[in-house]
Amino acid sequence: MRGLIVDYCGVLDGPEEERARWRALLRAAQGNGVAVAVLSNDPGGPGADHIREFETSGLADAVVLSGEVGAEKPEPEIFDITAERLGLPVADCVLVDDSIVNIHGAVERGMVGVFYQQFDRAVVEITGLFELEGEF
Repeated sequence: MRGLIVDYCGVLDGPEEERARWRALLRAAQGNGVAVAVLSNDPGGPGADHIREFETSGLADAVVLSGEVGAEKPEPEIFDITAERLGLPVADCVLVDDSIVNIHGAVERGMVGVFYQQFDRAVVEITGLFELEGEF
């Protein structure tokens, strides 16, 4: 696995303590050569600047917003677009999302899916998939 794709709403937008833990995890992933994307079904436009900040701050290599690319999760095209933006085949990517429907769509497209319910549970799967070490 060489690509980590994380949903924004319901995953990255939690309480500040959890957001800090996500930032540390994303930095560790990038430091280990993992390409990182934030994928959201957000409509885009100026109201999505807080999501784009992941890319402008360097915490993500790409931010993909459904409203700006014309496809949304769980449609197969959105996973292709996101993997392409990371320069990776879909099969090299992991999607972390709080919607089981989106996880099913990603898996059907060839990705590995991590169903997000709680950070402490997801971090075990993510660190295992990407061989990351550290305290998150």
